[in-house]
Amino acid sequence: MKLTKTLPVVAALIALPTLGLAQEEGPVAGTDASSDSIFIFNSLLFLIGGFLVMWMAAGFAMLEAGLVRSKNVAMQLTKNISLFSIAGVAYYIVGYNLMYPLGNWSIGTDETGGYLGAFGVAVLEAVGVGREAADDYGYASTGSDFFFQLMFCATTASIVSGTLAERIKLWPFLFFTVLLTAFIYPIQASWKWGGGFLDTQYGFQDFAGSTVVHSVGGWAALAGALILGPRIGKYAKDGKVTPMLGSNLPLATLGTFILWLGWFGFNGGSQLAMGTVGDVADVSRIFSNTNTAAAGGALAALILTQVMYKKVDLTMVLNGALAGLVSITAEPLTPTLGAATLIGAVGGVIVVFTVPLLDKLKIDDVVGAIPVHLFAGIWGTLAVVLTNPAATIGGQLISIIIVGVFVFVVSGIVWFILKAIMGIRVSEEEEITGLDMGELGMEAYPEFSKG
Repeated sequence: MKLTKTLPVVAALIALPTLGLAQEEGPVAGTDASSDSIFIFNSLLFLIGGFLVMWMAAGFAMLEAGLVRSKNVAMQLTKNISLFSIAGVAYYIVGYNLMYPLGNWSIGTDETGGYLGAFGVAVLEAVGVGREAADDYGYASTGSDFFFQLMFCATTASIVSGTLAERIKLWPFLFFTVLLTAFIYPIQASWKWGGGFLDTQYGFQDFAGSTVVHSVGGWAALAGALILGPRIGKYAKDGKVTPMLGSNLPLATLGTFILWLGWFGFNGGSQLAMGTVGDVADVSRIFSNTNTAAAGGALAALILTQVMYKKVDLTMVLNGALAGLVSITAEPLTPTLGAATLIGAVGGVIVVFTVPLLDKLKIDDVVGAIPVHLFAGIWGTLAVVLTNPAATIGGQLISIIIVGVFVFVVSGIVWFILKAIMGIRVSEEEEITGLDMGELGMEAYPEFSKG
């Protein structure tokens, strides 16, 4: 490239201005090199962050496949690819439009390559908002924003899948997923990320979703687990817990590392801007804090299980790392590396103590999703006040309660209705035989079907 062509680009990058509001009209291509650069880099962050979070779907699938028994692996994989696909359609048709109110809730139909959900078109027309207003885009392409936000919605549904494994019917679970991704998740997310009352009235701080994403999945899973009941033989009448070991710990470990990798997009992309030097520095800080929080959670579980049980429990270490990631998700920017490590470590401790607690309460969570995503999510949301002066303990606590009550009650009602209409649990014979054969008529490991 000639020097005369290079210098203007370098100068534009050095002189990048501060980002405008998301609701402002986007730049006209080719008229302002600085604005174009901001638009491009912000959109790129959304897209890179989005496909990293999408990769987390593979992580959840592998983690769950490894932690369920071999006779239920194909069922878990079917649920994971189905729920991700359902989220993609349900969030497009309904969810995204509910999550973002007027002026910021729809995807454009202009040359930027966006598109507007059918439900959004109908509502916009009903309230008298023209398509031109809906097509305005802000400091990043609307398509990239939709893609990024969709991945968070799908993650919420993935959390529910693991808890209810090995005894829930496929189709009732998928029907619940439709309602979760189209209505339950977007409605409560709008209260914070859509400029709703949790944001404006309570000053709720949740950077990337310890509460908005993770605890929501945990609350929905808890409601389902209570109504569904434990697996056959899990809890004896004398209170003894029967271990039901997973089929493939190498696969579960691979899933954990995939989730760990995807979390850099989850938290880093939530900076929502990469158009200035400061933004890029913040994204780098977020990456570092995210990584060390996961390490802190894994090490805490590693040491604690050795002390408590005289042997290290790999599944606890895996969930400890994930709990550390969930814990730092509410505020991955403001902590120091040391503080982020400690926040993640507390998440690992929470997992080690709450997994057996659920067993004492006879709440059967196959993969430990409730301790990881709900309990550590609550901790992470409260821990924001330790490093972010904008957060208050009252605002964080009331927001946690509001979101929790809403999601738990609505999810419970949905599960009750599904149970009454079509039943949500497989027969005893199918559960003993395995859901792979009972629900699908195929097996993940046909050569070892009786293993």
